[in-house]
Amino acid sequence: MSTLTVLSPGLLTTVQDLGREGYGAIGVSASGAADMLSLRIGNKLLGNLEGTAGLEMTLLGGAFQFSGETWVAITGSDFGAALDGQAVLPYTVFKVSLGQTLQFGPTKSGARAYLCVRGGIDLPKTLGSRSTHLLSGLGGLDGRALRKGDILPIGDDSRCGTASYNSTTWHDLAIKRGAIRVTKGPQWENFPSAARIKFLEQTYIVTEEANRMGIRLTGTRYELESAGELITEGVSLGAIQVPPSGQPIILFVEQQTTGGYPKLANVIAVDFPTVGQLRPRDEVRFELVSIEMARFLYLERERALM
Repeated sequence: MSTLTVLSPGLLTTVQDLGREGYGAIGVSASGAADMLSLRIGNKLLGNLEGTAGLEMTLLGGAFQFSGETWVAITGSDFGAALDGQAVLPYTVFKVSLGQTLQFGPTKSGARAYLCVRGGIDLPKTLGSRSTHLLSGLGGLDGRALRKGDILPIGDDSRCGTASYNSTTWHDLAIKRGAIRVTKGPQWENFPSAARIKFLEQTYIVTEEANRMGIRLTGTRYELESAGELITEGVSLGAIQVPPSGQPIILFVEQQTTGGYPKLANVIAVDFPTVGQLRPRDEVRFELVSIEMARFLYLERERALM
């Protein structure tokens, strides 16, 4: 079995797949890749199943050495990847040989890059997923971020499908970013109409507290009037909570499963990858769409991935 050795882990590198759905009732959110679209595309390029586990790097990439020949794809943001010192392009498939090292640097664009290998990272599953849930210490490699010296097994690629060596359509789909589209949250009507208008007309700045659990924002013009607190209730991926400070928080892939702050809006599924690529100090604007439009946009993206 081929392996991948971590020579340098970067700032925060974890094993991620598409997450573990269905465990919110016991307090475990789905986790999974913060930019699931990029991970899916990387796996499709290699002929893997879309949910195959890969590595998610955040802001600063690591260095990884391979024990045997395999095929690799890099997706997500540009981290300046180089194979034994030679630059390699994202969104293409390339071969690595025994002893070669794949090195990443700091991000040149968004927050996260993905390293996918043919056959995937073959760690045991926890609650049906290999994704690392840092908050609870579940999944991945001992439920933690990778460290120097970690050795990860690469799965058998005999069952993989045909690799797609380049896909301009998928690349364009992944890098397309813009205003984050939202639907009305369960407490939308609880907020004063002025607060709703302010939410949609201003620009927000991502704070330094942004992480896989939530993206804290600060408004450039207004604080939102709070709608008070609620009896604790379930919260969903992409919910936008407004605490008493009046500065919204986007709940993300490792979000708490319950909360008592009112939820003004919810990011639509097709824009989750955009949220996953937000860096501290990035600017964010929101656009309100209907449930019907959110469904249409999702189906349109899924057709483009076929």
